[in-house]
Amino acid sequence: MDFTDVSLTAPRVLRAVAVRGTSTAAAASLGCTRSAVSRRIAALERAAGAELLERRRDGVRLTAAGRVVMRRATVVLDEIDATARESSGLPGQAGTVRLGWFPGAGAALLPRALTALRRTGPGLRGVGREGGTPALVRALRAGSLDLAPLASAPPFRPPDAESPPLVVRPLTERALCLAVPVGHPPARGDFVDVADLRGQRWIAGSSSGEDRLTGVWPGLDERPEIAHTARDWLAKLHLVAAGCGLTTVPAALAAAPSGLRVLPVRGGPQEQRRVLLARLPHPPADPVTRVAAALRAAALDADAPAPPPS
Repeated sequence: MDFTDVSLTAPRVLRAVAVRGTSTAAAASLGCTRSAVSRRIAALERAAGAELLERRRDGVRLTAAGRVVMRRATVVLDEIDATARESSGLPGQAGTVRLGWFPGAGAALLPRALTALRRTGPGLRGVGREGGTPALVRALRAGSLDLAPLASAPPFRPPDAESPPLVVRPLTERALCLAVPVGHPPARGDFVDVADLRGQRWIAGSSSGEDRLTGVWPGLDERPEIAHTARDWLAKLHLVAAGCGLTTVPAALAAAPSGLRVLPVRGGPQEQRRVLLARLPHPPADPVTRVAAALRAAALDADAPAPPPS
């Protein structure tokens, strides 16, 4: 391998492709053309003397050589970025952890954890972004995230089949629930019977990079009528409150808007959902360990029973 003539732009492009999953999405995030992305990747592969990306029907994945180049390049890029910040008089990132999260975690676990960190570790920062679980896994693999809560549904397979496996620890496991508008017949009791879900309209959601729709009850024995599709979590809940349909929600959701109820579903197999905390399989830095501990504490706090009314 000879990287003497490789500019810093090429590994940045490789990281964008690895995180976004396609050259087209990477080009959009970088503000350049797809052909420019392809040229940078080709130049990097010539320098490496090996293919760095495996082209697949569902996008691209880093090859074994690509993971080596990406791991080393990430160290260099992070050092360059830190140098630029310090030379501009900005604070360093010694206490910064790059977080990714799926929408349910952003609504429930993340605010609790970051609030606790502001009290217990004022020099520690969590920065990051929301995304679907497949996109978050790609970002972890590419080294652009340190830590990410991931969503997991039965049969609870590993987040990906890459090697080495990600380090994954369960944060919480709860039954899937249903958001129903107040005044709607299913909202009159303490639970919804699965038989009452037939003929309902649904508010579905989709995540970037995922074709699978969420929000419809998984055990439904009919073709669902999708009234609206929304990626924004709060938009889905407000559509439910407005009487536009029903949607599924994690039981850990605490900040539901007025005008709806979050209820368990009875009469069929219980639908369990897990939240997993994932990172790359190398010894984590102290800030990563502390953020992981705050997320675990937030999950335990969310699982604790509510105090009785005074």
